[in-house]
Parts: sequence; structure tokens; C-alpha cells
Amino acid sequence: MQTDFLVIGSGIAGLTYALKTARAFPDKKITIITKTQADETNTKYAQGGIAGVWDEEKDSYNKHIEDTLIAGDDLCNQAIVEIVVREGPERIKEIIGYGAKFDKDEKGDYSLGKEGGHSENRILHHKDVTGKEMERALLEELETIKNIELINHWFVIDIITQHHLGYLVTKSTLDITCYGVYVLNLHTQQIEKILAKIILLATGGCGQAYRTTTNPVIATGDGVAMVYRAKGKIENMEFIQFHPTALYEPGVSPSFLITEAVRGDGGILRNKNGESFMEKYDDRKDLAPRDIVARAIDNEMKRTGTEHVYLDCRHMNKEKFIHHFPNIYEKCLGMGIDVMQQMIPVAPAAHYSCGGIKTDEWGRTSIKQLYACGECASTGLHGANRLASNSLLEAMVFGHRCFINSGQLIDELSFEDRIPNWNAKGTNEPGEMILITQSQKELRQIMSDYVGIVRTDVRLERAMKRLDLLFSETEALYKSTKLSPQLCELRNLITVGYLIVKGAEFRKESRGLHYNTDHPKKSELLQNIIL
Repeated sequence: MQTDFLVIGSGIAGLTYALKTARAFPDKKITIITKTQADETNTKYAQGGIAGVWDEEKDSYNKHIEDTLIAGDDLCNQAIVEIVVREGPERIKEIIGYGAKFDKDEKGDYSLGKEGGHSENRILHHKDVTGKEMERALLEELETIKNIELINHWFVIDIITQHHLGYLVTKSTLDITCYGVYVLNLHTQQIEKILAKIILLATGGCGQAYRTTTNPVIATGDGVAMVYRAKGKIENMEFIQFHPTALYEPGVSPSFLITEAVRGDGGILRNKNGESFMEKYDDRKDLAPRDIVARAIDNEMKRTGTEHVYLDCRHMNKEKFIHHFPNIYEKCLGMGIDVMQQMIPVAPAAHYSCGGIKTDEWGRTSIKQLYACGECASTGLHGANRLASNSLLEAMVFGHRCFINSGQLIDELSFEDRIPNWNAKGTNEPGEMILITQSQKELRQIMSDYVGIVRTDVRLERAMKRLDLLFSETEALYKSTKLSPQLCELRNLITVGYLIVKGAEFRKESRGLHYNTDHPKKSELLQNIIL
């Protein structure tokens, strides 16, 4: 199979890129592939909203830039922050043009919310399902374009480079080039190759590396793992954001997210004794950035010996709460919790990867003809901690920028027709699925217990030793067994786990989302950890 532009992933980043590219190049073929249904993405589960300077009388680009830099704990790339903040509103207008509906007030103006780390009200939202609404609008727009093919249930195994032509490719190879991908067609169970002139990775996050996460089951870090195996550059993987307020339901995964917008509207965190506690940790109280709130909750849980804290919404206006957060209200009610009468039990859960595939200001990776945007990419926007509601904004801005840059190259490129077919010789049907599922459980336990909100050198050392064993066992299984999505996802998650631990070991300071009690914050050690 050959296609001019290949997009891997169907969230807001991939769809933004595909739509713009298809319209600009009506004579070119654009193919989107996804390993499940088109709308099953991290985008779909984004509740809170999208940040953008909308009311310039009260807000400003400089304020949004400053808020982002502060949240990122001095590790953001300021040039990238300015690009995203200044170009963001235009991208939001475009998706409104596609039909995305954001909530308005009685006057017909957009109802702008406020979340942790923001100095002004600038969050556009659609009730508490903003990402789902944006995904809907993009998919409906997609149906109007003829030169886009969307293929569901194809699992990408690896990107194709010179390595597959028999050349030695190392980290120091200067001209690593991506020619396409090998995919497992889940309809036929056959491994096929797709050749492309331009490839965009928009594969989302890696929350499934942890026992408790708000991410859907598809968030297995596939793009990051593939690029690392292909000797591409990965950076800042130690910065895993834990959302402070996931609904506490023991044994349930993914966790249901209680959006930060609830605290933006006045929700108060309390410990088991009913005491508000955030004032002890930060002057911004419940609206401090997520790294601070998550660590505060973690400390309160350890101090009081509980597995959760509470989010108190009892004082809030019931009609307004139900209008703004209908799904949260119904979910809690289904658990027997009337949020107007009882507090909501919440605990932190793995939520977002601030690091990923290293890209430049145009979304270019260190591998030629390969772009990345969305959560799988590390653009420099988030630094050591993502500011709330900046992720959807970043995805659209860089989807647009990848489109601009790749469009300038397409006519100069050709297909590489020497790529061999996938060689599955010598592999057998998997004997026991327990070998995969048990390793998945072990991985999540290792990452949650040793590489969570609070870390130590000893914990990281233990994690690496156990990951080494899981890696060797899984690689042996990979070489002898016919491939399945479960085996490939396990392999990717182990790779991502290794990158998180290795980045955490290299960073000899506590900064943002990486908090190591053996290494206090030292401003002079600022750097990006590139692996």
C-alpha cells in the first residue's frame, strides 16, 4: 500500500493535520490509521476545555505565556510557548468553523472557565466533555473530504528506516529517514507494509504504564517506543503528570476524571477530617498547578493513612453545576454520591506525558520525513509540568505547523520501493496469554510503586532492575511468537517505562512533575534530558 501522507492516530492532532493537508492537496492521498475505532482517543476523554486568549480586554498573550512558563517550572522553550499562545486563538476559530460548540452565557458570549495555574478566565469548554465535542466536529468534517481514507483496527508495529534495508543505524546516524510503517491488520491478522512520503505520528500518551490512569486502554506509548527503537530522539520522559482529582474507585481502570474546572468553579479539596489543606502548600490554594496539587494530595493521604481525599462541591450552585458538569453529576449519582450533599472521593492518577518524541518548531522529529504532534511529541511547550487545558491547544497549533512544513516537501519526495516484506519465519502461535497479561500487571505495579508522584534513588534503581527482567522476557517472546496487539503494547509500555525511569535517574534535581526526595530543586541544573 502506498499513500502520500500517512497519519497514525485519529485524535485532535492527527485529524487537524489530515483535514488541512487534504484540502491543500486534493490530488494527493491522505491515509489515517488507528488501532481501534476512530473516536477512541485521548482527545475524547479531555473534559476541561481548551485554553486561549479570547477576551483581550481582561486577558493577554503575555499573561497566558507567563502562566505557561511558571507551570513548566523554568523548563519550557519560551519561543515555542509564544508560538502556541499567539497562534492558538486562530486554530480555535477554525474548529468552531468546523462546527464545534463551546458553552455560552446568557448574553451569547463564550463562557470562559478558569483552572489551576491560570491567572485569568480563558478556558473554552463544552460542558464537561470538551474533547469529545471537538473530536465529533473534526470527524464530521472529515466525512466531507474525498481524498482522505480512514482505516480502523490496524496496529502499527514499527516505523521503516534504512535499518530495514540492511544498513547500520545508530543514534549518531545523521540521515535516518522514515519510509513508512509495518502494520498488523487486525481484520486479516496479516502484517503488511505501508509506504509513505510523509508520516505523522499522533499516537497519544502512555498512561497505561501505570496502575491507575485517566487514559483509555489504547494509551500505551506506541509512537514514543517506535521512534526510540528507530534511534530517534526522545526527551523529558520523566515528567509524567498525575491529575490530582480522579474519582476514587478501587480496582477500576481507566479512572473517571473529575475535571480541574470543578475547582475552577469553586470546588475545595479536603482531607478525611474535612479540613481544607491546600493553603498549607501554596498561596494559590486549590488552583495551584497540577504538580503541586498532586503532591499535596499524596502527602495528605500518607499523613492521614487514607487512599483518597475529598472534593467538596456542596456549597456550589446545583443548577450551574449540573449545567456545566452533567456527566460528573450523573457518574457520582450512579455511585450513590449526591455532590450537593456528599463530598467526592478523589485521588491522583497518571494523566499526561509532558515529554515524548523531540520535535522542532515545525513538528519535525530527528528522523527525516517523520513528524510528530499531540501528546506523543515533546515540543517544548510544557516543560516540567503542563498548564491545564494547554494540550488540545498545542495539538491543533502543531497539527497546523506540521501541515505547513510537510506540504513544502511533498513534491520533492518519492517512495522507497526496496522495503522488504515483514519476516515472520520461525514464529509460533502464542501458547499462553498469561505470559503477556501478567507482565502487564507487573509493569504497572513497578511504575506505580517506584516511579510515581514521589520518587527516590532506591526506588528508581529497583524499578530499572525489574524492568530489565521484563524486557528480556518480553523480547524473547517477541522473537518467537506471532505478533498480537497485546504483545506489541506490552513491548511498547516496557520501553516507555524504561525511558521514564532512565530520564528520572539522569535528572539529579526535583523539578515540576519529577519529585525525588534525594535531590532537592537546584535551579542551576536546568536542562532537557534527551534519550
